Amino acid sequence: MSYKLAIFDLDGTLLNTIRDLADSVNYALEKNGFPKRTLEEVTKFVGNGIRKLIVRAVPKGTDEHMTDVVFEDFKEYYGKHCADKTEKYPGIDYVLDSLHKERCRTAVISNKADYAVKILCDDFFPGKFDAVYGERESMGIKKKPDPQAVLAVLDEFKTDRKDAVYIGDSEVDIATAKNAGVDGIIVSWGFREKEILIQNGAECIVDTSQELVDKILG
Repeated sequence: MSYKLAIFDLDGTLLNTIRDLADSVNYALEKNGFPKRTLEEVTKFVGNGIRKLIVRAVPKGTDEHMTDVVFEDFKEYYGKHCADKTEKYPGIDYVLDSLHKERCRTAVISNKADYAVKILCDDFFPGKFDAVYGERESMGIKKKPDPQAVLAVLDEFKTDRKDAVYIGDSEVDIATAKNAGVDGIIVSWGFREKEILIQNGAECIVDTSQELVDKILG
């Protein structure tokens, strides 16, 4: 079938942000006397928002106050350097252009801080999305995999669940689609190995941008 609304995750789906995230994590850790993390470790830590990223990155037993200090240092650095090494995944522009040509609406929902999501989408995808949202818990909308963010976008665009599809790259995204009651498509080029995606219940995995377009437009 052809969907009327495609909702995308950001990190690991549209953009490879991991090097800037890792640099920012390690800046904040090193500044506060903690050991740095490897790129592989940071990749495993992402998916549940930047606060959870820092909680996972600091050494076990770090108290809440010190975690807060590291978190603030991370946010300050990442806000200035979130696009230094970040790159679009190959074929993403083709995907978005193909959807727009067929009048499929597009949105981004991320657990990343809202300011960073908007900066990155403005930098890499100006005018490409009908809606862009980062973390909005202060507005009463819980982080993914809670379905609230997806359901809010469905309501905003007056779209039925059956006419929407959610696209992501991780176990968080698999759960988000299921919790929201919408079809899900998982890309294999992101931050999780395909075996992990299958173990977490991914029912539709695509390996290329063309496959993604074909699945969305039918």
